[in-house]
Amino acid sequence: MAVGCVDFLPTGGRIFTSIPDLFFIPEFVFGGLVWMLVASAELVVFPNPLGWVMFVSVFCFVVTTLWFFIFLCGANQSGIWPSLDVGYHFVAVVFYLSASVILAYVTLLRATIQSLQGTSDGLKIYRLDIAAVVMSYVATLLYFIHAIFSAIRWKRS
Repeated sequence: MAVGCVDFLPTGGRIFTSIPDLFFIPEFVFGGLVWMLVASAELVVFPNPLGWVMFVSVFCFVVTTLWFFIFLCGANQSGIWPSLDVGYHFVAVVFYLSASVILAYVTLLRATIQSLQGTSDGLKIYRLDIAAVVMSYVATLLYFIHAIFSAIRWKRS
């Protein structure tokens, strides 16, 4: 590769066939599911640690969408983009991992509260919480894989 020539990041439709960019779509899906499942829970206790979970899921969803369109339009061809790609995805991993741990802890606390109440609505919310925890950890894994492959691509550039 010639010095100053930056053609190692895919653009347009090639992002659907290249790793790590293939992970954009699953990141949208699982990140969006975390957002929706947490938002559908009705129990709010102050101080509410789920605010951080909502911030992470909405922030990563919006930035991943922006990132996706930047890659799709081909605006990612300057030399700084591989570093930014690695940096963003590692930040997303740290954010999602912290949010996943918090979400699992809140779900555990809600389980003990709802077992005392024994209502069917409590069981429904608990199941939504469990689904949100699973989706959150899957989103964390997807961002982690994307970050690793982005780091490999960055190292080769």
